[in-house]
Formats: sequence, C-alpha cells, structure tokens
Amino acid sequence: MKILLILVQMISAALLLVFVMLHTAKGEGMGGIGGAARLFGTPKGMEEGLDKITAGCAVVFMAVSLILAILK
Repeated sequence: MKILLILVQMISAALLLVFVMLHTAKGEGMGGIGGAARLFGTPKGMEEGLDKITAGCAVVFMAVSLILAILK
C-alpha cells in the first residue's frame, strides 16, 4: 500500500512539473528573454484546460503527501 502511494506521488510530481512547464509565460520573466514569451502563445481555451489539469495534479500530489505523512 505504501509503495503504491509513493509511486502515485512520484508520477503526480513528474506530471505536475510537466504541466507547469507547459503554461505560457504571463510576464517578462525567464520566458520573456528575446521575446520568446509571445512567440509560442496558446489559445485561451487550451490554457484553461491546462489550468484544470495542473490543479488536479496538485490536489492528487498534496492528498497523497498528506496520506503518506499520516501513515508514517
């Protein structure tokens, strides 16, 4: 059971990293170097879907982390 939870946590962490990196740059941070922030813009509907998937991965990650902390 604990091994399965750790596996789910690792997978959700990896997916969370991927989905956060897929978001478009909102400001002139690291993604704005050389105008790259506006180069790869995505449609608004796609961005909203990506927000929901990212939030879902974050909820799964936090829930599994809490369960693992209680089981220790």
